[in-house]
Amino acid sequence: MLKTAVAGLSKVANATAIIANAAGTLVVLGLVLIVNYDVIARGVFSAPFRGAYEVVQFSVVLIVFLQLPDVVRVDRLTRSDGFLNVLHHRKPGLTATLRRIINAISAIFMGLIAYAVYPDFIEMYHTKDYFGVPGIFTAPWWPIKLVITASAALCCLMFVIKVITAQDRPQLIRAPEHDEPTT
Repeated sequence: MLKTAVAGLSKVANATAIIANAAGTLVVLGLVLIVNYDVIARGVFSAPFRGAYEVVQFSVVLIVFLQLPDVVRVDRLTRSDGFLNVLHHRKPGLTATLRRIINAISAIFMGLIAYAVYPDFIEMYHTKDYFGVPGIFTAPWWPIKLVITASAALCCLMFVIKVITAQDRPQLIRAPEHDEPTT
């Protein structure tokens, strides 16, 4: 029963991560359009897009945190696995244990991020706090705080699932054989 529950939770978490990644990609496309509009409007019409700087700041945070869960899902976080790759050939059991420990620590950190940002989200939602320059461009803070909280919570869940299932097995880079030509 636990195995079925974890598998179902994993399916939902993976689907959510993929959807969030797609949303992050749409934000990237929107950012490209806004930056291009700003460049053209600035150069051709001498009328830059007011608030382009704020939109870029807002978008970059959204992009990072919308795409982070999918990065965790596909084991593409930037980290040094060189030691673990070398150790894997000599002591695969120890390597698996170390990967689980790393995933557990990652889950703790992501959980702490979600826990720390959630009260900010609630406060910003109720106070309607905003960033930007009044009269030029303003946007509420709460959507950013919501995305950070939800993303960190989803990443925490995905790391916990990896610890429970021991499914964190990134592909090892295969060293070329002695008779294979290197390019």
